[in-house]
Amino acid sequence: MKKVFQNIAFWIAYGAWYALSLLPMWMHYLFSDILYLIVAYVLHYRHRVVWKNLKGAYPDKSDKELKALQRQFYRHFCDILVETVKYTSITDGNIMRRMTFKGSEQVAEILNSGQSVALLLGHYGNWEWVSSLVLWLRPLITNNTVMGQIYHPLENEVMNRVVLKARSRMGSDNVSKKETLRWILGNKREGRPTILGYINDQVPKWENIHHWLTFLNHPDTPVFTGIERIVHSQNQAAVYVDVKRVGRGRYQCEYQVITRDPSTMGEFELTDIYFKLMEQTINRAPQYWLWSHNRWKRTREEFDRRFKVVNGRVMPKSEE
Repeated sequence: MKKVFQNIAFWIAYGAWYALSLLPMWMHYLFSDILYLIVAYVLHYRHRVVWKNLKGAYPDKSDKELKALQRQFYRHFCDILVETVKYTSITDGNIMRRMTFKGSEQVAEILNSGQSVALLLGHYGNWEWVSSLVLWLRPLITNNTVMGQIYHPLENEVMNRVVLKARSRMGSDNVSKKETLRWILGNKREGRPTILGYINDQVPKWENIHHWLTFLNHPDTPVFTGIERIVHSQNQAAVYVDVKRVGRGRYQCEYQVITRDPSTMGEFELTDIYFKLMEQTINRAPQYWLWSHNRWKRTREEFDRRFKVVNGRVMPKSEE
């Protein structure tokens, strides 16, 4: 019975979401302008986190400059929300005019050779629209390549299904983080190359911290390294997606091949390169990154105090 009610709730929610997406783009941006005033000045959404992150990343900027960046971030954040809704029904031609990709031929060449590709990107620009790369790559691919993007399930089951249905509308698979390797290996056994998008710029859980680096003026930033392990073990090509916002609702993405032979790279070298590229992207126009995430809440001092590494595994010291 619970499943029946969830299905009914899903179709009601998705129907409302889809109907809202049919509104013209100018009306979505009108909603965004109103939402900006509420989020930034009424709710003060994660105001302290955004300010702390900006202040730590750019200590040489004046408070006036940082406040301007903060306002611009909130404006873009609200644009992302309405653009995500619009994506549910936007036409192929419209999204291809708004989200362009440079270097698709090079990526298609890799996939056509039978090698899988790991796409590395961040919460920058409009990461939700990046799945439209299917429209650019599919005509260039001559084999049975499978495309996908990793997702983190939402706590609300109904909204999780709504978002996943919208994300996969271009023909790519939604791959749960926990099912990533299984999805890759399953396709590999069937002789299908894969191209999978990873967003890797957020904070890992304590047990997943195996590497620290300097990122946005923070010397001890913990980072994910699981993607690097997958790339190495599966001999995948690693490709960075550099995103530029060129206008409201308009983005340019450029593929940058990091390596086609990960065996030539040292431990954590791929991870270090990714974060350097991500930092360059952010510094070019900081307001388009997701500053509301509490990126630096885990410190090296706390890690050293609470945890130990045994045979490459992070364990609480209380287990000694």
